[in-house]
Amino acid sequence: MWQEELQKLKRQSRESASVERAVVTTPGAAVPAWTIKVLSPDSYNVYNVQMVEIAEAGVSPAPIGNNMQAYNLAESFTSAGNVSAGTYAVMWRVGKDYVFYVQT
Repeated sequence: MWQEELQKLKRQSRESASVERAVVTTPGAAVPAWTIKVLSPDSYNVYNVQMVEIAEAGVSPAPIGNNMQAYNLAESFTSAGNVSAGTYAVMWRVGKDYVFYVQT
């Protein structure tokens, strides 16, 4: 009887471990990142972007939050940007600015 209960607890623990998605970090240990969609170029290597949420495979990412501006670090700060609208990327916050890296 107790062996059955032990097996049942093991199964429950494995099932709950596979669903759990909590990430534990200490301050400064990891830089937060967001998935974004490039909406349009603004000026030089600055773009208007929209954060998006990826739900599951086969479903288009859904916009979340407000539009914002981010720098593409793969491009020069003194020339026009070349990233196409609709491009998806990962964006990070560095200081007071948002940045992403997409080579064209």
